[in-house]
Amino acid sequence: MRIRDEDLTTACVAHGTVKSVHLPTDRETDRMRGFAFMEMSTESGEAAAIEALDGAEWMGHDLKVNKAKPLENCSGGRKSW
Repeated sequence: MRIRDEDLTTACVAHGTVKSVHLPTDRETDRMRGFAFMEMSTESGEAAAIEALDGAEWMGHDLKVNKAKPLENCSGGRKSW
């Protein structure tokens, strides 16, 4: 079963308004990479979703839910001098 954006939105809407969902896929296989990004409209909704869903079983998967960390260095290549 392929998880859709709508599935994640439905799972989180009880905790607040979902602003966006992104399910990254592998460029070569088009298969999901096993994680997702979700943006909630408020910090309280975000905290409630994390509290409720971290460690929960959902659609046959054990969830690990946390706040995304910002990328430190997005250049992806050599450091420029």
